[in-house]
Amino acid sequence: MARTKDSRASQPTRRGHKTSALVPKEQPAEHKEVKVNGGKNGETRLVPTRKASRFYPGEDTHRAKRTTKKPTSVARLRASITPGTVLILLAGRFRGKRVVFLKQLESGMLLVTGPYKVNGVPLRRVNQAYVIATSTKIDLSSVSVDDKFNDSYFAKPSSSGPRDNEAEFFSEGKPKPKEAYPEAKSSDQKTIDQALLAEIKKTENLSKYLKASFGLSKGQFPHLLSF
Repeated sequence: MARTKDSRASQPTRRGHKTSALVPKEQPAEHKEVKVNGGKNGETRLVPTRKASRFYPGEDTHRAKRTTKKPTSVARLRASITPGTVLILLAGRFRGKRVVFLKQLESGMLLVTGPYKVNGVPLRRVNQAYVIATSTKIDLSSVSVDDKFNDSYFAKPSSSGPRDNEAEFFSEGKPKPKEAYPEAKSSDQKTIDQALLAEIKKTENLSKYLKASFGLSKGQFPHLLSF
């Protein structure tokens, strides 16, 4: 639709100017022509309008792109993973071990245990991307998982006090004495193990199944196996 003379754009504003469409700014030229004086010169040259930086990195380094996105929701739990499901760990210190899934934490991680008395896997968090869910399941109706088992329960304690550089220098490379395992966590592990072992004993050979490590033989492919 064409604008008429009485259109709003053609009417004067409070300052007495007429509004008009925005005109894109012209980009400055990359080079400008400069006359070079002198007896032997007397000609013109093209000079860049912007001076190039004097600093150049020794190697081509690509800066990592900073991301400000934060996960807004907890990862959805796979349908094959329910409380009591026996999982096979695929990564980490206990890879190849079979564990019992207890619950999903607020961070989306899975709370699992061996139990410790059966195969040596304590209460720990694992990512569901690195587990295989099996069809074996244990009834957890008689096992109470306390609310204290959350992400902060597994947080590492912060170092107490400043570092003693002098003592560290004269230690002659000796490793620091290993801290004792907290008695409270040891008691929690025994409580969970006791309840789980009562259910495991109800199924024949289930304890042996949890003790056995998972592995593939030559010619076996995990996507062709049923667990």
